[in-house]
Amino acid sequence: MTQPPPPPNQPPQHGGYGQPQGRPQQPAPPAPPASPASPAPPVPPAQTPPAGAPDLAKSPQPAPGYGYPQAPPQHGAPQTSPPAGPPQPPSGYGYPGGQPNPYAQPPAGQPNPYAQPPAGQPNPYGAQQPGYGYPAQPPTVPLQPQTGQPGGGRKVNAQVAMIVSTVVVIALIIGTGIWYSHRSDGGKQDTANSSGGTGGKGDDGKPASGGTEKAPSDPASKVLYQVPMPEVSDLVTTSGSWLTGKAYVKTGVAEVVGYDRDKGTKLWTIGLPGPVCTASVHSTSDDRTAIVYEPAMPTKDQPTHGCSQVAAIDLDAGKKLWTQTVKSGDQLVRLDNVTVSGATVAVGGTNGGAAFDIADGKVLWAPKAADTCYDAGYGGGAKLVAVRKCGQYGQRQLHIQTIDPKSGKVISEYKMSQGIEYAAIVSTDPLVLAADVGRSAGDGSGISDFFSVDNGTGKLRAHISAPGDTYAARCDGISKVEDCRGLAVGNDRLYVPTEDHDGSEKYRKINEVVAFDLGTGKQTGQRADSGDGYHIYPLRMDGSDVIAYKSPPYDKGGQIVSIDGSSFKQTKLMENPSSRDVRDAETSMLPERAEFLYSQGHLYMSSVFARKSSSSFGKDYLALAFGTGG
Repeated sequence: MTQPPPPPNQPPQHGGYGQPQGRPQQPAPPAPPASPASPAPPVPPAQTPPAGAPDLAKSPQPAPGYGYPQAPPQHGAPQTSPPAGPPQPPSGYGYPGGQPNPYAQPPAGQPNPYAQPPAGQPNPYGAQQPGYGYPAQPPTVPLQPQTGQPGGGRKVNAQVAMIVSTVVVIALIIGTGIWYSHRSDGGKQDTANSSGGTGGKGDDGKPASGGTEKAPSDPASKVLYQVPMPEVSDLVTTSGSWLTGKAYVKTGVAEVVGYDRDKGTKLWTIGLPGPVCTASVHSTSDDRTAIVYEPAMPTKDQPTHGCSQVAAIDLDAGKKLWTQTVKSGDQLVRLDNVTVSGATVAVGGTNGGAAFDIADGKVLWAPKAADTCYDAGYGGGAKLVAVRKCGQYGQRQLHIQTIDPKSGKVISEYKMSQGIEYAAIVSTDPLVLAADVGRSAGDGSGISDFFSVDNGTGKLRAHISAPGDTYAARCDGISKVEDCRGLAVGNDRLYVPTEDHDGSEKYRKINEVVAFDLGTGKQTGQRADSGDGYHIYPLRMDGSDVIAYKSPPYDKGGQIVSIDGSSFKQTKLMENPSSRDVRDAETSMLPERAEFLYSQGHLYMSSVFARKSSSSFGKDYLALAFGTGG
């Protein structure tokens, strides 16, 4: 997961995560004779781009004299230089301030939060505890977790006096349960990415190992439409995107917008008083999900108003169903993450959390912060899992608790070794965790080890070592415990991309997707090659198959492939245009940073930040939509 230093004299470019970022360059090959790019057929744009901006849906013009770039990027990355160290969170008004720095070092004099237990201590990867429930008591949440000896007790109460109900709208919910909607299975095909849909078939035309995505007769895609980047004066969060049977839904600046999947025309808009802070990657079978947002727009005098509002959204009707807040004493709690499991919306932060019924906003339960413990966040989907932090900073112990979504009762608990400060939830069923143990990853990816845990007993099934210089995936784990990218979980296996290495062609790097058995922790021996110049990332599961994206080399478009879960044979589902303007726009949105959704011959890519435009960078887009002919 480490990146080599960039070559000198590279021009700045833009990346899909809001700030200028990209993957490192490869050495420049000798330039062959120029060849024009292949144009794509014209498609009406969703919106009229600003003056001077390229309309990607129109037939691109060949680039005269365009041959090899001076320094082709690794696996088709935008030509940018990577940051010198771990990426830093953005600042300035518009970004939800007050959140902990995900890459901050511990304060001076503090012990290493990832320090391993001394020799002779129990299992360094955590003790196992059986599950247990708790009687209901009125919860109280201290403004700051207090120090003391670790303890994992959770108390819940359906009355929850700490919750201030500010119900805005209770909408009539009419859902049809579209089978290929975003997370429409309630997270049963749990992956690390915010990807929706199901699908795949082999060369014989039959479903590939139970997958339902169909390979079209012609996988060549075209740009269906592009959504221009909103005009802002500073960085604003735009996290969240979903698919339903009718709409591609994307957050904008203080709004959630439903677009026609094919045409890009606006179907509906939900206006918000402030920016969206974070959004659930899961939705219900009838296309309801949840977001967290600020109560007002940032200003220069007040750059943040706190991420305190949680709301349920009906993605089919385009309605906000209700809004709630959580209080600790007289203070609104800042909510760092939100997820959906079954019919439950769960929110968490350092000062408290709660769970609500997604239909009407009714409070279901809230964790009682013990003297030394609090729920830092939740992972959703097929099951609901809490990351509960106990003890002082530097002496922290994480309790990973599978809980009943309706009652909050603990079903099982796994205790990680003391000193592991942060953990991310890769999947809730099967339960897979990621952590940077001892900061050994060394690259800011948040991953050095994976842990496979039995949901029923809370026992560790397997520990998987994933050195940062060997494997390429990312997890936050700091404040957004469910934010993992480049990973997929299915077939009782974990699918992980490797770092780049030399391919068969000079100046062309390749990588692979490999599989780990979650019962043994060992590699299965299966490997899916990216092909020279590409870089392959798992996006999600499709039955027993893996849907993966291949970021392109300098002279081709990106691809979507289905990897057969048994044979690991790849079937091409989509190949994007290779014209320069389209490729530049596509490679500005890297899977490590942007949001990718693929379903039924449609690929949607979107940025999680809107930023002030700059002439130093190319044209920015909030979202791009690609589609095949059938």
